[in-house]
Amino acid sequence: MNEYVKSDLYRYYGKTDVLTFIKGYLLNRSFRFQYALRMCQTRGLSRYYGLLLWRLNRTKKQIQILRNTKIGYGLYIAHAGPLVVHPTAVIGNNCNLSQFTSIGSNEKHAAIIGDNVYIGPNVCIVEDVKIGNNVTIGAGSVVTKDIPDNATAVGNYARVINYNDPGRYILNRWE
Repeated sequence: MNEYVKSDLYRYYGKTDVLTFIKGYLLNRSFRFQYALRMCQTRGLSRYYGLLLWRLNRTKKQIQILRNTKIGYGLYIAHAGPLVVHPTAVIGNNCNLSQFTSIGSNEKHAAIIGDNVYIGPNVCIVEDVKIGNNVTIGAGSVVTKDIPDNATAVGNYARVINYNDPGRYILNRWE
C-alpha cells in the first residue's frame, strides 16, 4: 500500500491494516474513489490498475476531482460527496471536504488550501484564494478572500469570527 492510501485509510478508520483496507474499500464509496484516485497518481503497473479502477468507479459522478489534482496526505471526504474540485486547486495534508462543497475558478487558478483544514457542508471556495493551516470553514460559507492560519471563518461572504481551537474537527491526523 502506498503512503497516500495509508494516510487516507488512517483518516477514515484510525488504523492501516489490511482488514481495515478491505472493509473500507468494500463499504465506503468515498474511500473507494480515493483509492482509485491515488492509484492513478502512482507510476508503473499500479498506475494502469488505478486507471482501470477509475474507469469502473461510479462515484466519480458525485465526486468530481480530476486525477491530476494535487492533494496531500490524509484526505477525508464526508458522505461520498457530492463535491467538485477544480483541477488547479491544491489541497494540503489532513483536509476534510464535506458534502456539497465546490472549489472552483473561472480563471486560471483555484484555491490553495493549507494543512489540517475542515471545510463544512455546502461551502463554495471561489477563485484564487489562500486558506491557511488549521482553519475551519463553517457550513454554507462562500470564501472569496484569503483566510489566515488558525482561524474559523463563516458566512456569506466568509469572514473570520475567531481564532479559538480551529481545526478541532480534524480527527486521526496523519503525521
